[in-house]
Amino acid sequence: MVEEVTDFEVLEIALRELAIEKGLFTAEDHRRYTEFFEQLGPVPGSRLVAKAWCDPSYRQLALDDPIAACKEVGVDWLRPTGFGTPSDFTALHILEDTPTLHHVIVCTLCSCYPRPLLGNSPEWYRTPNYRRRIVRWPRQVLGEFGLHLPEGVEVRIEDSNSKHRFAVLPVRPAGTEDWSEDQLAEIATRDCLIGVALPTPGITANADRPVHPAAHPIDGGK
Repeated sequence: MVEEVTDFEVLEIALRELAIEKGLFTAEDHRRYTEFFEQLGPVPGSRLVAKAWCDPSYRQLALDDPIAACKEVGVDWLRPTGFGTPSDFTALHILEDTPTLHHVIVCTLCSCYPRPLLGNSPEWYRTPNYRRRIVRWPRQVLGEFGLHLPEGVEVRIEDSNSKHRFAVLPVRPAGTEDWSEDQLAEIATRDCLIGVALPTPGITANADRPVHPAAHPIDGGK
């Protein structure tokens, strides 16, 4: 059916078939789980940010107990699909930006990502180009995304892993003081919650990010 099957695809097929054979889940469970994650989007994350901007008590809840805060926007990290076994990805951290501190999330090992909150990760987030370079040259890489931060703003990179996931709570942009939560949620895009963009009035979609070779590749795969 395809010209080439990668080693990772062979491993996934073998592991999935073994898990079904051992009764850990059924083929129907796997189908429903896959369909669930394929239809996920960043709407819950956008709602969380907008609500935190409007409600100081909710903002504090998101920082202190993000798992509880997620339930208020329709995401239960313990049972994200509503069926099957609980998720073990329950160490979620909300990173609050300030006028002098900007967070960016990455997974340097693979592509760990808060999918129940932000949907499936974009392709560029999974590439070695982004994963290796954002920790070495964060300002240069952010510049490639069109984000140029003042020198007085500290850039802090947070590395996700299989047990710890992150989402960024950006600074609310000026001129939105009278906006509703619905209006604010529209500008709290996925890229803003990753940290490679800033919420901006009038911008309600992620820019098209073609994957291209690294300008400064890491020699020897390091």
